[in-house]
Amino acid sequence: MNENEIIKGCLKNSRESQKALYELFYGKMLGVCLRYSNSNIDAKEILNEGFLKVFENLKNLKEGDSIEDWIRKIMINTSIEHIRKNKQNLLIVSTVHVNKNNVRTADQISDEALFSKIEKEEILKAVQELTPGYRTVYNLFVIDGYPLKEIAEILDISEETSKLNLSKAKFALRKNLIQFLNTNNG
Repeated sequence: MNENEIIKGCLKNSRESQKALYELFYGKMLGVCLRYSNSNIDAKEILNEGFLKVFENLKNLKEGDSIEDWIRKIMINTSIEHIRKNKQNLLIVSTVHVNKNNVRTADQISDEALFSKIEKEEILKAVQELTPGYRTVYNLFVIDGYPLKEIAEILDISEETSKLNLSKAKFALRKNLIQFLNTNNG
């Protein structure tokens, strides 16, 4: 079955077509959910909840729209709803202590060099370790391309708070990744 046949089948509530759509986008959408969640278990819960919404709302997909982009938006929104539902504070702001030891610090290594030295799984783990607020703003801005103003509206926070959370998320992420590099490179 091609993508259009799968969609038509899903619109007719065909279990075979629903399974095909789920399997077609499972990996990519699990990746989206993992970025917003604390664990694989949470990510899979979000993914399944998101796919239920996909099947319920597939009739709203406009002709010519990318099914992948449409599903991704549903997964992002479901992830944000999951964070809110579990009462995780989106506005956590913490202080980060600068390492005064004789190791590389966040301002001594470029992002490109940093990310090129670390496996994708370690980067994902570092993103998952961010507070829910930092992680959500970081993902929406850096990965999913939302502007800060729209992020503020989605999360019902001020634009200044979204900027602050993004800045602190980037700093915390760099700090965690540099710590990982320092630990694994002796």
